Amino acid sequence: MSRLEARYEVESPLPLERVAQVIAGEQSCGTFLRLPGETDDLRERAGARIEHIEEGETRSQPSLPCRISADLYHRGEITLSWPLDTMGPSLTNVLATVAGNLFELAEVSALRLLDVTFPEDFASAYAGPTFGVSGTRRLAGVEGRPLIGTIIKPSVGLSPEDTAALVADLVDAGIDFIKDDELQGNGPACPLEARVDAVMRVVNDRAQRTGKKAMVAFNITGEMDEMKRGADHVLKRGGTCVMASLHSIGLAGLSELCRHVELPLHCHRNGWGLFSRSPDIGMSYVAWQKFWRIAGADHLHVNGLANKFSESDESVIASARAVGAPLFGQDKPAFAALPVFSSGQTAAQMPATHAAVGSPNFLYCAGGGIMGHPRGTAAGVMSLRQAADAAMLGVSLDDHARHHSELAEALALFKDKR
Repeated sequence: MSRLEARYEVESPLPLERVAQVIAGEQSCGTFLRLPGETDDLRERAGARIEHIEEGETRSQPSLPCRISADLYHRGEITLSWPLDTMGPSLTNVLATVAGNLFELAEVSALRLLDVTFPEDFASAYAGPTFGVSGTRRLAGVEGRPLIGTIIKPSVGLSPEDTAALVADLVDAGIDFIKDDELQGNGPACPLEARVDAVMRVVNDRAQRTGKKAMVAFNITGEMDEMKRGADHVLKRGGTCVMASLHSIGLAGLSELCRHVELPLHCHRNGWGLFSRSPDIGMSYVAWQKFWRIAGADHLHVNGLANKFSESDESVIASARAVGAPLFGQDKPAFAALPVFSSGQTAAQMPATHAAVGSPNFLYCAGGGIMGHPRGTAAGVMSLRQAADAAMLGVSLDDHARHHSELAEALALFKDKR
C-alpha cells in the first residue's frame, strides 16, 4: 500500500510523542475522543502513522499563543505518514491532510510543514510541467544562457496601447521574456483580450523582422472559464506563455489549466509571505513547490538574491534548487520547473545567482535593473547579458566590465547590491 509522508517542525506544551499522536489522529480517522466506529482494524487501515520523532530544544514560553500552559514547551521534528487509500492521488485532498486543521490545534504552540514525500502514484495521476526548461527555451529561442526578462511597470494604469508601446521598447532592446504584473488583471481599464491584441501585434511584427520572438506571459488569473478563454485568445494571437497567481486559482484551478492550455504556465506565488515569513507557523517552499510542480507549473517564482523583501539569500537559493530537484524515481518524469528570479534584481546579482542554480537554466527578471540603466533599456538588457556571460565564463564582473561599458555603468549604479 502506498503511503504519503510529511515532516514538520513542531512545538508543544505536551511531549512530542503525545502531540504527534494528536496530530496523527486529528488528520486521519480520529477526533478528540475515541468513537465506537474507530476500531483497531480501522485505525490500522486508515490511520496516520508516526514514522519518526527528533527531539529538539525546550522553551519556557510558547512561540505562538497557546491555550494549554506548561512549564516547558517542547520543540523538534516529527514525520507522519498516511495510507494513500484514504485520499487517492489527489493534490487537493493531500493538502487538506498535511496542512489542514492542525495549525490551530490547542496542543500546538508552533508548527511548520517542512517537506512532503509523494509516492509515485502521483507521477501517473498528474502530467506535471508540460514545457519546463526545454520547452520554454524552445519557444523563447534562447539556448545556453539564462533567460533575461522583465515586468510591465507601472504595474497597473496603462492602457492596452500604452502596454504595447512599452513592450515595443523592450522587444527592440532584445529582451527574452516580459510578464504582466500580477496586479494587472482583466479589468475594464486594460481588458485582457485588447491587451493581448495590442501587444502581440508588436511582438509578431518584430519577430517577422528580426527572427526573434519575445515570450510574453499574459496574466489570465480569473474564474475558470475566463482563464480558459484568455489562454485560448493568447494562443490564437501567436502568444507563447500565460501567467496565473497560484494562491488565487488553487491547485484544482492549476491542474485544470494544465489540461487545457497549450502554452507554458508562468506561475506567480504572490501571497507566499503568509506561509513563509514566520519561523513558527506555515510551510517551507520545499514542500509548497512540490504541489504546484505536480499540478503543472512550468515556471515558479523563487524571489531573488539581495531582494527587496525579507527573505534571506539562503532561503532563495534553497527554493531555486528545489524546483529542479527530482520528485520521483529515476525512471519517472523529472517534473522540473524553471526557477524565476525577481524583486530588485540587477547585473550585480547575476554571478551569485548562476552559482546558486549551478547552471544557466533560470529566468532572471529585472525591472529597474533594466529600465533604470543610465543609457536606457537596451543598455540595461545588454548589461544583464554581459553579467551572465561573465558568470558562465568564470570571470569576475569587474574584469568583464573593463571591456563592456553597459555592465560597467550598471555596476556603478547598483553598487549597493554587491
